[in-house]
Order: sequence, then structure tokens, then C-alpha cells
Amino acid sequence: MKINNNLCDEWLKIIETEMHKPYFKEIINKIESDKDNSIVIYPKENMIFNAFEKTNFKDLKVVILWQDPYHWAWQAQGFCFSVPEWTKLPPSLKNIYKEINNSLQIDNKDNWDLTPWTKQWVFLLNAILTVQAWKPASHSKIGWEKFTNEIIKNISDKKENVIFLLWWAFAQGKKSLIDTNRHIVLESPHPSPFSAHRWFLWNNHFKKTNEILKSWWKKEIDWKI
Repeated sequence: MKINNNLCDEWLKIIETEMHKPYFKEIINKIESDKDNSIVIYPKENMIFNAFEKTNFKDLKVVILWQDPYHWAWQAQGFCFSVPEWTKLPPSLKNIYKEINNSLQIDNKDNWDLTPWTKQWVFLLNAILTVQAWKPASHSKIGWEKFTNEIIKNISDKKENVIFLLWWAFAQGKKSLIDTNRHIVLESPHPSPFSAHRWFLWNNHFKKTNEILKSWWKKEIDWKI
């Protein structure tokens, strides 16, 4: 597995440290085994660490965490919730857009690619970085969570004043990795159609995030795509 050459030094150091641990070799072995058996893996190999490439460690301001990549063809980009603009709008992202419009009157209706957020230092992290095609959570037991738990801990330990948006019980289970004396955690149900009506919609997380950033004298996020 290759990591992107243009990752910042901080990410490179953290990732390379983890790649030398035994558990990471198990991740690589599983992915290689799947490929040898003609199983399609998403995202493409050169996009697995896309979230790290797009958002520098030192500039990171906001973390949005979800479980694993989209498992349908052409959707997974290497960061959570986002899909290429020419694909169908996923239901969860549709509700994310609804909430942005509810609280900030911003109508994102023409583009589903969240890359503009990553360029404003919003880190869109999947806890599991790969998935077998058409099989959600199929790589949930191969070691990725050990890796991303270390990523979250490094952010918590080495940075100050990061806002973590934890939606649904899976993401909220990572709260114990975060020093809440140094960072802000905002929690709510998931934006899925099955739970968005239970307080994801109207949770005001995007508005609150900007208010917190402003109170820290940091530039607010432009949530418009």
C-alpha cells in the first residue's frame, strides 16, 4: 500500500509510525488477499489517504467522523460523506445539506463533492478506510479502527482547539479518545433518513462550529459547495 507523496510531514510521520506496527501489516495482507481473489476494493488505492492529503495536520480545525467508505461504484473518494458531483446524492449527505440550509440558509444543491471543505481544514475521516464493493463494513475487523483511533489521539494530544462533530453512536464511541479540556465535541444522531429527524436536523452544528471558530479568532468555514 502506497501513501501519497504530497502528505504533510506531520501526517507522514504519524502514518509511517503506524504502518510499521504488526496490526497494519494485517491490514495490508487482507487488502492484498482480496485483490488476489478479484474482490473490488473502494476507494482506489491512490485515494485511501485522500483525507490526509487534502487537510494538513497543522491547519486542521474541524473533524467530521464516520464509519466506512461508500461501497457502491464510483462513490468513495477517501473522505467521509463526499461523492463526486456527477453521481447520485446520497441520502445522508442530502440531510447534511438540509441542516446547513436550516441553520445558515445555504443551499448546496448542485455538487456533492466536499473537497472545498477539506481545503478549509475540515478533516473528513472514515474510521475504516477501505471496503469491499457492495459489502458495507466488510473491512471493519481488519485493523483500520486501531489506525484511526491513533489518528484521533494524535490530533487530541498534539493540537489545541479542534471541533469534533460526532454523529451517531459509532462516532460518539470515539469521544473517550478526545481531551475535552482542549477541544470541543458536538454530538447528535446520524444524518441518515432513519435518524435525521431525531435531532440531527436542527442540531445547528454547522452554525455552532462557526461561532466557536469565531470565538477562537479563527476563520469561519464557508459551508457552501
